[in-house]
Amino acid sequence: MRLVFDGHVIEWRGPSPYYFVPVPEEQSADIREVASRATYGWGVVPVEAGIAGTAFTTSLIPRDGGYLLPIKDAVRKPLELLPGDAVAVEMTVRL
Repeated sequence: MRLVFDGHVIEWRGPSPYYFVPVPEEQSADIREVASRATYGWGVVPVEAGIAGTAFTTSLIPRDGGYLLPIKDAVRKPLELLPGDAVAVEMTVRL
């Protein structure tokens, strides 16, 4: 399943800061339809994603009925992404 969406980088400040892009509701609904086939536990969904031509693999984290796309530092830092920055995301759910 291939998805394309725009979003904004958010930061979660815990013991270590983490950066995410919330998946919009429309795409989250599509993901929920296949999540049971894709998840490997705890409701996380493995994906291949790309931002600004930089590809990476990660797993979506379920949150409040939707999903958060984690942005790895190896992607975020070279692209100089900060909280609030708008990004275009291409993503494929790995079934």
